[in-house]
Amino acid sequence: MNEKGEKKVPFFERFAGKVVSATGSPWAFTVAFSVILMWAITGPLFAFSDTWQLVINTGTTIITFLMVFIIQKSQNKDSKSIQLKLNELIACTKAASNRLIDIEELSEEELNTLHKFYSKLAEDTKLHLDIKKSHSIEEAIENTQDKLKKR
Repeated sequence: MNEKGEKKVPFFERFAGKVVSATGSPWAFTVAFSVILMWAITGPLFAFSDTWQLVINTGTTIITFLMVFIIQKSQNKDSKSIQLKLNELIACTKAASNRLIDIEELSEEELNTLHKFYSKLAEDTKLHLDIKKSHSIEEAIENTQDKLKKR
């Protein structure tokens, strides 16, 4: 925290967030498309030379290489925040199993075992319930009222 009480965000995290936001915009697509269009238009001027081709190949390779790290950083943060939200939902839901908190730390074999269990549970549920029907409005209101009473 700084003197103003604001949380200090690391430089790379701020930078990655801004780059991901900017590169996912229509503006970025327009710029990239324009660069490629200009490159294609200049092809005859440079007689479609090896150097002309090398310019676009080198540029796109460098940008792609750097973007891999920026996007991975952003995805790691998003994934972690989603996992934490799911952990919170599991922890605060009375009927949910706390064994599923931090499930992403399990091995592939352990995850496969749980997947088989939940697949069997889903099949069993399909036999006994109509999957196309949702909770009634009354059930949703009752669930909300129960949650509010517990506070």
